Amino acid sequence: MKGKRVLITGGAGLVGSHIADLVAAEAPRELIILDNFVRGSRENLAGAASKVPLTVIDGDIRSRSLLAEAFEGVDVVFHQAALRITQCAEDPRLAMDVLANGTFNVIEAAVEAGVSRLVAASSASVLGLAESFPTTEAHHPYNNRTIYGAAKAFNEALLRSFAEMNGLSYVALRYFNVYGPRMDVHGAYTEVLIRWMERIAAGSAPLIFGDGSQTMDFVDVRDVARANVIAAKSAVSDEVFNIASGRETSLLELAETLMRIMGAEGSVEHRPPRSVNPVSRRLADIGKARRMLGFEPVLTLEDGLRDLVVWWRGERASTAAVAA
Repeated sequence: MKGKRVLITGGAGLVGSHIADLVAAEAPRELIILDNFVRGSRENLAGAASKVPLTVIDGDIRSRSLLAEAFEGVDVVFHQAALRITQCAEDPRLAMDVLANGTFNVIEAAVEAGVSRLVAASSASVLGLAESFPTTEAHHPYNNRTIYGAAKAFNEALLRSFAEMNGLSYVALRYFNVYGPRMDVHGAYTEVLIRWMERIAAGSAPLIFGDGSQTMDFVDVRDVARANVIAAKSAVSDEVFNIASGRETSLLELAETLMRIMGAEGSVEHRPPRSVNPVSRRLADIGKARRMLGFEPVLTLEDGLRDLVVWWRGERASTAAVAA
């Protein structure tokens, strides 16, 4: 990244801001953050801003003219801007406008500006409930049952189309269950880990809807950010990679680990299952990313959760101090 002009869409969010930290440490000529700050926070950019010239554009990927201007002279683009899966279910038209049309705008602007490398965020949601585990990138996308997953599958195909038609150099990264510092604490679609920490801190048990046997493949956001930078530097193009830990954790195990880290006693509270998410199991095969990118996750779930708790407690204390 040294000497390059780098742009990150959604750069003030969870993954984007951690990518910004890593890019800033490599002395780019300029680091550009494009974010509408619906989910992202300017506070997330403090570390990067202290290291490099940082240009922050408060804008939306749905604006073609804004992207054309922002992408001029840019060497590398990390495309992270997106909506949450829950918001997509509530407002499908907005989801398609942002995730599908917005991503088309990003890719088109990258091609027209002559961007040399595009790394795009995809998602395990393209798979739906997989038929084989650990799940490789070759698994078909026809089990997806969400607007979010449909849009991400479209985006992967769109990237490949632009590579074929215009020679776009890109890599798509399928994120599995990303967590870590800078998760959204105050938004309407706060992640389950945040809600659990709030309940534990209040002396209540974490809520699990169902028996807690549903599994996920949790990957620390700092590993995800590293994967993005590795992919940007790689000569590999026109490929999609699973970015995960390659380890399976049940919701019950997750809740019990979090309780132990926070020093809570007792057990979780179970409620009747809800049919919000039709996926009961996630486990990625990350062999392709190991072989072709040299990516290896380094943070364990326990260490990552400890860091998340420390960060969350700091955020909570800061909010309380401001309120006082």
